[in-house]
Amino acid sequence: MWMLAPILLLLAFRRRRPLLRGAVLGGTAYVAGKKGAEAAQREAEGERAAEQPPAAGSGGMSSESMEKLKQLAELHEQGILIDAEFEVQEQKILQGM
Repeated sequence: MWMLAPILLLLAFRRRRPLLRGAVLGGTAYVAGKKGAEAAQREAEGERAAEQPPAAGSGGMSSESMEKLKQLAELHEQGILIDAEFEVQEQKILQGM
């Protein structure tokens, strides 16, 4: 019986190697598939972000700036401001946005 023990051990190790190899290959395939799925998801999110148009803003002018421009235009129409003064004041308001 003691002669069979080494043979049984040898058979046991032979059996484990294919199982170990399968476990390693399976684990590697799982990780590779998971990484590939994550990369595909990141790529899809990037495409969705590129497809979305930028949000429409209010033109960058506040209501206060618009009101100042209207008052400035009224003063120009009344002749209180000359063209050069109007343009200088207009640029100050527009650059103060």
